Amino acid sequence: MDRRAFLKQGAVVSAGLMLGGIPKFVRRADADDPTKWRTFEVTTRIEVANPVGAVRVWVPVPLLNNTDYFKREPDTWRGNFKSARAVQYDKYGTGLVFAEWAPGEKAPVLELKSRFMTRDRQVDVSTKPQSPVREDQAVLDYFRQPTKLIRTDGIVATTAQGITIGMKDDVDKARAIYEWIVDNTFRDPKVLGCGIGDITTMLETGYLGGKCADLNALYVGLARAAGLPARDVYGIRCAASSEFKSLGKADDITGAQHCRAEVYLSSYGWVPVDPADVRKVVLEENQPALLPLDDPKVVKARAKLFGAWEMNWLPYNYGHDIKLPQSNGPEIGFLMYPQTETANGRKDSLDPKNFTYTIKAKEV
Repeated sequence: MDRRAFLKQGAVVSAGLMLGGIPKFVRRADADDPTKWRTFEVTTRIEVANPVGAVRVWVPVPLLNNTDYFKREPDTWRGNFKSARAVQYDKYGTGLVFAEWAPGEKAPVLELKSRFMTRDRQVDVSTKPQSPVREDQAVLDYFRQPTKLIRTDGIVATTAQGITIGMKDDVDKARAIYEWIVDNTFRDPKVLGCGIGDITTMLETGYLGGKCADLNALYVGLARAAGLPARDVYGIRCAASSEFKSLGKADDITGAQHCRAEVYLSSYGWVPVDPADVRKVVLEENQPALLPLDDPKVVKARAKLFGAWEMNWLPYNYGHDIKLPQSNGPEIGFLMYPQTETANGRKDSLDPKNFTYTIKAKEV
C-alpha cells in the first residue's frame, strides 16, 4: 500500500488566528487598489538524509504578524512524522513548525506549504506624514537591545558616534548610517549562506565584507547604538525582480534566503532599508564585471533601498539568539534556514543537498 496515503497534515496559526480564525484581508483607505497585492505559495520539502536515531526538524514559517505590506494565510504540512506542531516562538512574530520522527524511520519527510500576499512598500521620508505612525514603547525598547552578535557597545558605539556626530534628527542618522554601509562594505561571494552577522568582529578586524546577514546586521547594530530602534527581517526571495536581475529568484528558491532591515523613525514608523542589496547590485548585476558606485543601476538601487522594498520576498521573522524547541544543540543566531538534528548531531543547514531540502515558490 502507498505510504503516502497515511501522510498527516496540520495548520499553523498565529496569535491572531487563534483568537479569530483565518485573517480577513480588510481593505484599508490607503490600500484601495487590490491589484497591488500579489499572492504566492512557497513549499518547503525536507527529506532527511542519513537519519540516525530520533530525527527532529524545525522550519521557519512566514511572519506571524500581518503588516501593511504582508498578509499570511494558515500554513499546512504533511509527512510521515511521529508528531508535528506549530510553535509561536516569541511575541514579535517568530514562528516555526517542529516535527519529530521515531528512531528507525528510514526516510523522514516533511512538506510545508505557506500561502501569503505581498505588495511593494515605500516610505517617503522627505516630507512629514499628515498622520504620524506610532509604535508601542515596549516594542521600540526591545529593538534597541543588543544581541549576542549584534552588539551596541565598544567599537560599534564609537563607530556609530563617528558616523552620526552632530546629528539630532533620526532621519539624518538613519540615512548617514545607510550611506556609510554602502560606501564602506562589500559583498563577499566566498561567505557561506547569508553570513553570521558578527558585527563587532567585522569592525575590529576592519574586514567589512560579507553578505546580507552581515551587512544589514551592521546597519541594525549601528542604528541601535545611535539610539534608533532597528531590526533585521529574515526571509527569502520568492519571485524575479522587476528592476534588478540580481535581486530576485523564482521557482526553485532553495538558497535564496535574504535578510533585510528596518529602522524606526519618529512619525514615519518602520522604514525599510537594504544596504546589503545595493552591494549585491554592485557585485552581481553586471557579472563578471563589478559596477562602480556611480553606475546608474547602482545609483538607482541606492536611492530606492533607503525607504522602499520590492516585495518579491517573503518575511519570516525578526528573531535572534534562538533556542530551538527540544533541541540538543546550541542556540542559533537567527532562524532563516530549515534546521535538523539526528543522533549524530545537527546537520549543516547551508548544505541543502546533504540535508536534504528544497524550497519552491509560485505566484498564484
